[in-house]
Amino acid sequence: MTLSSRVQSGRLIKPRRALMYGVQGVGKSSFAASSDRPIFIPIEDGLANIDCDRFPLARSTKDLMDAVAALYSEQHEYRTVVVDSLDWLERMIWDDVSAEFGVKYLEKADGGYGKGYSYTIPRWRTILEGLDALREHRNMSVILTAHARAEKFQTPENTAHDRFAPRLHKLASALVQEWTDEVFFATYTAITDPARVKTDAPQRVMRTCEGPTHVAKNRLGMPPELPLDWVAYDYYTKLATQPQTEGANPDG
Repeated sequence: MTLSSRVQSGRLIKPRRALMYGVQGVGKSSFAASSDRPIFIPIEDGLANIDCDRFPLARSTKDLMDAVAALYSEQHEYRTVVVDSLDWLERMIWDDVSAEFGVKYLEKADGGYGKGYSYTIPRWRTILEGLDALREHRNMSVILTAHARAEKFQTPENTAHDRFAPRLHKLASALVQEWTDEVFFATYTAITDPARVKTDAPQRVMRTCEGPTHVAKNRLGMPPELPLDWVAYDYYTKLATQPQTEGANPDG
């Protein structure tokens, strides 16, 4: 096989992988429910007030993988799979590792000293590979949700401050963020005018780019902040799939 026969060129258009994290009740699940023909794999019991299709509540990682396998092998019309939420899933993974080593707490696995967390990574990879199979073979987008927490962040300039990040162990968080195409931080706009505090409700927004207060990223050239609305995200995903005309301005 020659070099020229193996080289690919042009953009590869694939279903998106997005992680939406934020404080409780901000609208992460509602955002996912507005996506293109979604099906939820619920890990936490928080969908009662959302009109959506869902699997029964997953109570183990096996339940999750069984749902993924069903979406892979059976015929359906769903275009998006939503895992809601990752921090609850992480505790199931911790339970799996603890059971493997016959300990009550993950910190005690393999003699302690935090070694147990490294054993969770192969399990995370298996789950992500299953979701990738849905993208590759069933053309399904993936939305992951997670709650937020404040963590200490040390900059290269030796200044430290708190910033919001997904509520996951640092090893799992780094893996999931690397795997996803977009990481969005869902939050509220701040109202600083005292005269408006009692009359104007804060708006729900998503931060799409890394900032001093939060973790975020995107590969679509999105502005730093957008309304917390699926339509806003969908606009930029569709824009990225349109052919670029010579000399066109990508920002419009």
